Amino acid sequence: MLMDKITETIAHFIGLFGIAIEEARLRKDYDEFQAQRALEREQPDLINVTVEGRAPYDLIGMDPGLLYQPLVPGLVPETAWSNVDYRPPQIPELAAAFPGNQAALIPGIGLLGLRGGASSHHPGLQIEPPGSIAVRINQEIRLSDNDYVGAGGHGLKFSPTTDHGAEMAALLHGAARHAPFANLDAPGSVEEIEDFLLQAGPALTTFAKGYDEADDDAFVVSQEVIEGSFVNGTPATELPILADHLPDEEEDEANEPDPVDSVSGTGAVETEASVDLVAGSNTMVNSAVLTNSWLGGAVMAAVGDCVEINAIVQVNAWSDSDAIGSSVSGWKFDPAEATKAFNIAMFARVDPAAGKGVPGDGVSAGDFPKHWAVTKIDGDLISMNWIEQFSFVTDNDIHVLSSSGVTTMVTTGGNTTLNDVSLAELGLYYDLIIVGGNIYDGNFIHQMNVLLDNDLVGGVKGFGTTGEASLSTSGNLLWNHAEIVTVGGTGGFAALPAHYKQAAENFGAGRNDLPSDILRDPAFEGLAGLKVLYVSGSIFDLQYVKQTNILGDSDQVAMALNGIDDSFPNANWAISTGSNALINAAQIVDVDLTGKTYVGANHYSDEILIQAEFVSANPDLGGKDPDALVNEAIAFLDDDIAGPGDDHTASVLQPSHDASHADLMQTMLA
Repeated sequence: MLMDKITETIAHFIGLFGIAIEEARLRKDYDEFQAQRALEREQPDLINVTVEGRAPYDLIGMDPGLLYQPLVPGLVPETAWSNVDYRPPQIPELAAAFPGNQAALIPGIGLLGLRGGASSHHPGLQIEPPGSIAVRINQEIRLSDNDYVGAGGHGLKFSPTTDHGAEMAALLHGAARHAPFANLDAPGSVEEIEDFLLQAGPALTTFAKGYDEADDDAFVVSQEVIEGSFVNGTPATELPILADHLPDEEEDEANEPDPVDSVSGTGAVETEASVDLVAGSNTMVNSAVLTNSWLGGAVMAAVGDCVEINAIVQVNAWSDSDAIGSSVSGWKFDPAEATKAFNIAMFARVDPAAGKGVPGDGVSAGDFPKHWAVTKIDGDLISMNWIEQFSFVTDNDIHVLSSSGVTTMVTTGGNTTLNDVSLAELGLYYDLIIVGGNIYDGNFIHQMNVLLDNDLVGGVKGFGTTGEASLSTSGNLLWNHAEIVTVGGTGGFAALPAHYKQAAENFGAGRNDLPSDILRDPAFEGLAGLKVLYVSGSIFDLQYVKQTNILGDSDQVAMALNGIDDSFPNANWAISTGSNALINAAQIVDVDLTGKTYVGANHYSDEILIQAEFVSANPDLGGKDPDALVNEAIAFLDDDIAGPGDDHTASVLQPSHDASHADLMQTMLA
């Protein structure tokens, strides 16, 4: 039978498939057949064997059988006791050939014996020299929070023309007159640091002499050493506490009864008609704590000069001249709630060697060190911290308010700024520091608070209230607190002895020899060895902290009667435009020495304290009543409604909630 090609291919595939199926069937049958044959075979029984085990050896711990013996040094020093001053020559090639501690076993490489006596060699102590450090911290806060608020149905616009910028400029100019370090840039080189420290002392002295003794707004002290505390130019044993003088916060609401969520029954709901305004209550804080312990020692010897300057400059400047209209003359107002200013300064010296006994004749030479290790710095050693904290806030608000028969609360102040630095620099300590050049040590704290709080509060024609009313336009606090604590005895300076000068010459020439008289210094009693630092150049230690707070909080408030149906003359009013706090707090702890400082040339030491207050005079209001000034700056939002003889309180304008002001978010966030 003939088939076409496709049919033949299909048939062929089917045939192959059938053969594969048959093969699978045969394989299955064969496996079953083989399994049946295996079952028919007889299986022999399993062999049963009895085993007896014995272990004649006792188990003991692991013993690998290794014997360890540490290697002995390849070179063993052999030095006989002798009173002859002999030191083997130093061989740099041997030091390079024996790295690590092996070099310390070779006489003359890692060991420094007693000059003028017996030489006893022990492994030498390798010490690291300190590095220079310079820290520049600048913290700035600038905030403009000048708000315009119109609340109530008065339908008025308040446009005062007071120039607060000119008032602030005059106040800053007066404050700068009391600040010798008003504008300084951080030194950028060793030469600039040296110039600053050399010129700071004479500049402060000249500035201090420029004050007349009869000038009551400044207190100046310039002495070689100042100790104690001063508050506003008066020595004090007890310092005021900041928490006791902070502006009073709002009354605690914890004692108030809990609000009622729901009341059953019928009746009218009474709403208290009140207006509460807080336009001040700003807080500005600059805080800096600096601990400088980068380089410490028991004894320091300088071949050149020693310059030491500590200075605190504190200035509080403010203008708190408020213009209060006669329309609020009957309000609760505490005239004694005036602005308070504090300049608090403290100079303290801590002498770790005070009370330490001086060894007498019975002290043997064995109580003093016989060995020393030297590390060197070629050049100058710098430790500088320059910290500046600056805050500038303007909160000059304009308000035109009236009671709408509801509870109205407006807050356009309450800003808080904070600059905070806490820095502790912990370095290295040496028993002896020898300086081939000069020593410059300066600690400076400069603090300034400037407050402009000239408020204008008055009522629009016809304004009055029979409810409870209170007004607070002052109650500000200006606080400067500075402390300089120097670790080192007040009488710890002496002329450079010959043996210290000889040691400096030896180190400068590349020899690490110490005269025996240095080892017998009472400051080194009880030490087994000395850690010695040699600086071929000069040491510069400069710590500078500058803190500045500037606040403009001149608020202008106009009060009017509501112009819709009811004027609500029995509404309660509470207005606060002051209660600002400007706080500067700084402390420098300068850890220098625990013993004496020997000076080969000149020694200059000066400590200066300047505490000044600048209070601006009353602004010129042209002899006008504040209410008159308010009415001159008042205008109707719609001139067509108010006729020439119409009183603005008869306006039927709806309350405007679209009054524009410069800050779009402050009122919302408040």
